[in-house]
Amino acid sequence: MTSCEPGSMTVTWTTWVPTRSEVQFGLQPSGPLPLRAQGTFVPFVDGGILRRKLYIHRVTLRKLLPGVQYVYRCGSAQGWSRRFRFRALKNGAHWSPRLAVFGDLGADNPKALPRLRRDTQQGMYDAVLHVGDFAYNMDQDNARVGDRFMRLIEPVAASLPYMTCPGNHEERYNFSNYKARFSMPGDNEGLWYSWDLGPAHIISFSTEVYFFLHYGRHLVQRQFRWLESDLQKANKNRAARPWIITMGHRPMYCSNADLDDCTRHESKVRKGLQGKLYGLEDLFYKYGVDLQLWAHEHSYERLWPIYNYQVFNGSGEMPYTNPRGPVHIITGSAGCEERLTPFAVFPRPWSAVRVKEYGYTRLHILNGTHIHIQQVSDDQDGKIVDDVWVVRPLFGRRMYL
Repeated sequence: MTSCEPGSMTVTWTTWVPTRSEVQFGLQPSGPLPLRAQGTFVPFVDGGILRRKLYIHRVTLRKLLPGVQYVYRCGSAQGWSRRFRFRALKNGAHWSPRLAVFGDLGADNPKALPRLRRDTQQGMYDAVLHVGDFAYNMDQDNARVGDRFMRLIEPVAASLPYMTCPGNHEERYNFSNYKARFSMPGDNEGLWYSWDLGPAHIISFSTEVYFFLHYGRHLVQRQFRWLESDLQKANKNRAARPWIITMGHRPMYCSNADLDDCTRHESKVRKGLQGKLYGLEDLFYKYGVDLQLWAHEHSYERLWPIYNYQVFNGSGEMPYTNPRGPVHIITGSAGCEERLTPFAVFPRPWSAVRVKEYGYTRLHILNGTHIHIQQVSDDQDGKIVDDVWVVRPLFGRRMYL
């Protein structure tokens, strides 16, 4: 499911033959579903040797009552899904969204998934942010691994807005499996978009445009220009939605013991192509981005407020109260066949907390001044292993002082 405009929800599903695209929905958990919405389907041909053909259906439900729970099923006269439930998002900026945030969740070894399902069934979240890398990989075995992953994630993704960004494991066949299976908004190559959620403006973008340049350097430039334009608009609207949150797969910084981009001083995501073109750190700092969410490293790491390798804590006692630089969270330990990523022996001066355990992040955007971040350890049966509040004033938010 996807939700990017008030009072709407988009339902996406796959069939192996062409059929009508319809969602029946209503307010009662049993009995007739009196409301109907029609949509469209598009054929998708996987790039594998079998050239498997799937049909991707999309139907948008509109004029939903904010905060109300609906029951729905999707399909056609040729067959219907089981019934699912979702709660329509509340309107406006004055409510407190709760999100589950993670990346790097595979069809094999999906450690965090059972707990995420239970959280979802208990109504703990309003939306999910999946920060890249799905299934490992959706294209494998002629896209059958993608089919299996979508079935595994269905109890979560059919109940909540499941918002995504592309990771490196989606690259095959020009990200075609990713673009087909996830219905993110906008007309931006299917790789970047933004949406408003309560008091926050959330921006999803592709770090992968910096690494797969055979698809064209113009994508780096296009995304950068779009990001700057979107950030300018978000800053003009900051009185209504004070928080600006970004999500991209590969982090600018990390202290893991591997050779990934984030271990290099001049990372491509941070400094751009050739160390000078379309780097994102200066851009995000200029427009006062509050929180940057990343994955890729199969671990959890929270950084001190940082810019250009310098720590900009609010104060010694309260580093995340009025921070003078963006806060970075790396949350890529939901579970996949590649297991966990070790850390370098000695943490960097800008690294506040490091956790090498399977788990995921809870993000509670309480209001326009307070965000609560918690890391759940699946290895420790749901124990909260990191807990921090980010506090920024309502006014003067654009620049870090």
